[in-house]
Amino acid sequence: MNAREILQIFRNQHLFDRTITVGRQEYLKHAGTTDTNIYLVEEGSVRIFIVDGEEERIIRFGYKGNIIVSLDSFLSEKPSEFYMQAIRKSTVSIIPKEKFMAFIRSSEQHLQLWATILEDLVLQQVEREKDLLFNAPAERYERVLQRSPQLFQEIPHKYIANYLRMTPETLSRLKKS
Repeated sequence: MNAREILQIFRNQHLFDRTITVGRQEYLKHAGTTDTNIYLVEEGSVRIFIVDGEEERIIRFGYKGNIIVSLDSFLSEKPSEFYMQAIRKSTVSIIPKEKFMAFIRSSEQHLQLWATILEDLVLQQVEREKDLLFNAPAERYERVLQRSPQLFQEIPHKYIANYLRMTPETLSRLKKS
């Protein structure tokens, strides 16, 4: 089952509680807070990051059609050190955890859907970890480009460079080669 099919199921089941608009650089979530919502990016783009000392480290992006969540906070219902911030003005639809979990528990098929979603998230995280283990910036760039070519149309390059753990100048050189 692909992401579009999953989103259609969510829409058909009326899981989205409300839609909000957040301005450029506004936060959906601050570090040290609990957030158990699931967000669908309808328009715009969002980044999830953590602050390491004085440096921001981007771990994930969301853009049109993507679901984003502070997964550690969603699962544990405890505060998380992650920030979720709009890169540009963004419209997001929200599924509250209580509504989502009631949906998941309502049938074996929905429970299987949840397992599929979690498997996909784990695999994405494994790919992200592999990206960070590759020493050469060119390898990291190529892996992300192959996996998520749309990222390069949706997200400003300074954020992609941070995500790839390289300078914007290095990313620019790699894109030209």
